[in-house]
Amino acid sequence: MNNKTLFIGVAAFIGIMFVAAVAVYNSNQPTSIAHELLPALERVNVPSKGGKQAKVTIVEFFDPACGTCRQFYPLLNNLVKKYQGKVKVEMRYAPLHQGSEDVVKMLEAAHLQGQFWPAVALLFANQDRWVEHHVSNPTKALAGIKTLPLDHEKLDRDWQSNKVAKIIAQDIQDGHTLQVRATPQFFVNGKPLVVFGYDQLVDLVATAVEEAY
Repeated sequence: MNNKTLFIGVAAFIGIMFVAAVAVYNSNQPTSIAHELLPALERVNVPSKGGKQAKVTIVEFFDPACGTCRQFYPLLNNLVKKYQGKVKVEMRYAPLHQGSEDVVKMLEAAHLQGQFWPAVALLFANQDRWVEHHVSNPTKALAGIKTLPLDHEKLDRDWQSNKVAKIIAQDIQDGHTLQVRATPQFFVNGKPLVVFGYDQLVDLVATAVEEAY
């Protein structure tokens, strides 16, 4: 056997082993979370948009300081529009960046005044102004949120309240239960987005819609 033939044989073997490894890896990934963990996907009065009777629910654990969350935000809006009435999005807090825990409290306080979606859109649009080197600046984030039509005194009381702290604590605990280690983390009708990507999320939602309708 000459060197060229040997090289081709080794390369082919490595290729086969790589494909096999990927197949084994994918086969070992959960297609849905364990039944006993499903309650961790739910919380009363979460920020949501889409059809109230939708049979497909996208749950996103997010951090407003996360650049990838900002990039995926328009995609979520597009999916809700594309599947009008069939898909809804529920947002859960996962403040993994330094300083973000106060910022998500502010978002929840805005939610209590019906202003979550304008507030999160504003924070994403101006992320570079209040996030530096992956560290959140809550003071700057709050100043941005206060440009919205809100009761500022109520906002300040609420985001520092025990009520809001408990809500954030529940989302953090549920995130730990579901092994959310990075943001954004998506679940579609209880199925985690195993291979992360724009197209993969689109495909997962499309499959869920086909199965539900």
